[in-house]
Amino acid sequence: MDAERINVSMENGKSMDVIVYSKRANLIEVVVGEGVHSIKCELAPTKNGTAYVGSVMGREIIYKRSPAEVQADLDRSNLDVRNSLSPR
Repeated sequence: MDAERINVSMENGKSMDVIVYSKRANLIEVVVGEGVHSIKCELAPTKNGTAYVGSVMGREIIYKRSPAEVQADLDRSNLDVRNSLSPR
């Protein structure tokens, strides 16, 4: 099974793909880097609820999706799993 990847922006304007470790509407845990140089980071919703933000080694990273959009994605993926498990 392939790991889910999301695209985050860094404070310098560049973007990078990170691996999603766990995903909930109130917190997204991601892994930045690969192998022995990987670092886990928690992304929490901003106060205005328009994005998620976290810090890796003093650098801010931003996931530009709202908690409502993430929850909709989670609901959609849970529905897909339930539909694939139902007998036909």
